[in-house]
Amino acid sequence: MMTDPSDISAPVVYDLVLRSRRTVLPDGERPAAVAVAGERIAVIGDYTEPIPARRTEDLRDLALLPGLVDTHVHVNEPGRTDWEGFASATRAAAAGGVTTLVDMPLNSLPPTVDTAALAAKREAAKGKTWIDTGFWGGAIPGNETELKALHEAGVFGFKCFTAPSGVPEFPPLDRAGLIRACTTTAALGTVLLVHAEHPDRLRDTDSAPGFDRFLATRPPEAETDAIRDVIDAAKATRARVHILHLSAAGALDQIERARRDGVRITAETCPHYLALTAEQVPDRATAYKCCPPVRGAANRDALWDGLARGRIDFVVSDHSPSPPELKTGDFATSWGGIASLQIGLPVVWTEARARGHGLTDLAAWMSRGPADFADLPRKGRIAAGADADLVAFDPDRAWTVHAADLLHRHPVTPYDGRALTGDVVATWLRGKRIDTEAAPRGRQLKRSPR
Repeated sequence: MMTDPSDISAPVVYDLVLRSRRTVLPDGERPAAVAVAGERIAVIGDYTEPIPARRTEDLRDLALLPGLVDTHVHVNEPGRTDWEGFASATRAAAAGGVTTLVDMPLNSLPPTVDTAALAAKREAAKGKTWIDTGFWGGAIPGNETELKALHEAGVFGFKCFTAPSGVPEFPPLDRAGLIRACTTTAALGTVLLVHAEHPDRLRDTDSAPGFDRFLATRPPEAETDAIRDVIDAAKATRARVHILHLSAAGALDQIERARRDGVRITAETCPHYLALTAEQVPDRATAYKCCPPVRGAANRDALWDGLARGRIDFVVSDHSPSPPELKTGDFATSWGGIASLQIGLPVVWTEARARGHGLTDLAAWMSRGPADFADLPRKGRIAAGADADLVAFDPDRAWTVHAADLLHRHPVTPYDGRALTGDVVATWLRGKRIDTEAAPRGRQLKRSPR
């Protein structure tokens, strides 16, 4: 019998209800039922509450997390799709519980430094993304006049380097260029993301088969000195700045002082800095190479302390893959980037749980934190009105990484053979479970207009 729509007493029938005894909400973990209407979360009820729905799934003791938001991913398409690509990257992301990513302006060809390049990027991504995807713009010498148009076209902010990027088409900014970029982004009301390494502190080496020689070429002072310059530029221009992939824990004190002085500065770190240590890197194992580098165990522990105390704002992958032939076995010449997009969640959880952290911390660091940073208020949280981006996660399953089983383009990762705890069982994007064997249904995102 048809229900009269004018009968306000008629019960609402939701499209989906997911129940979990371990639902991770913004205010903590508890048993709950999450009701979805269309693409959004409509109601959060008690775990045992009867809620009419067309489909109900009881996850029981599997945790229900908000979808991860990864704001630091190098998809590399167009131009270097043999390194990665939208189809392979977003498929791997979905399998790893990531429901939203923001793509970096390099190492694609052309880099996203003008609106024509952004249009090429969007065209390349069309119909290929299993998850929702946005784009950063790039700030390089000479493109200051392009930033406003990119901003108006919907990029989420701008990335720059203070030292060579590794690709010639994306050169670094000197101190004057950094000031100009800060001035422009402050006027636009957006954020400048900085790969902060000071070129005067970097050292060359002819060959570095051992990791210790490579590590000596990029000392912690390269980061701390560059971050000092970024802070000075932000003070002078009132810009909002963000430190990418913080590796050197010694920079945390100056970042904290800058915040107390009113500088709008945030910082991220990455799974590899929280899980790997310089002491454990074998000779010629260039899958471990990244810039700035993985440092010693004491530094790793200091980063964990900074994360726990809120001095580091969130954790993202800096997924920067390359073909195997660019990982030559020589740290001096190999590509500097780590592939981890699919396994960042269990990598961080394995280390976090061992340090007494819970799933609520994990969601704050890998879902809500990066969503808030990118001004994506409907992402990264299980709350009424948010997009129904959800992850069923088994926090207790122990397993071993086999690189050949991962979905990103090339089976190169320093986590090959590593024992982890925690496994993604299922991922929902805007209320529908992602099937990576089916057609992708991710959307392209734009910066929310202010």
